Amino acid sequence: MSTAPAPHPVEWVKSSYSNGGGGSCVEWAPAFASTGAVPVRDSKNPNGPALVFPASSWSSFISAVRGGQLRRA
Repeated sequence: MSTAPAPHPVEWVKSSYSNGGGGSCVEWAPAFASTGAVPVRDSKNPNGPALVFPASSWSSFISAVRGGQLRRA
């Protein structure tokens, strides 16, 4: 793990599945997808940690969400 600052700002994109009421806001950094890693964070805590998923796992997750295979409890 590197503690060096990123050479340029990272663009974070809010998920289209996040609600507009300020809750359940998920953001991801698409520029990293070509590296094989997809960082994901809580938009309510932009200085907090980000989870990093393998791009193939993230793609499978997004396909499952779009296909309605994941439901809220």
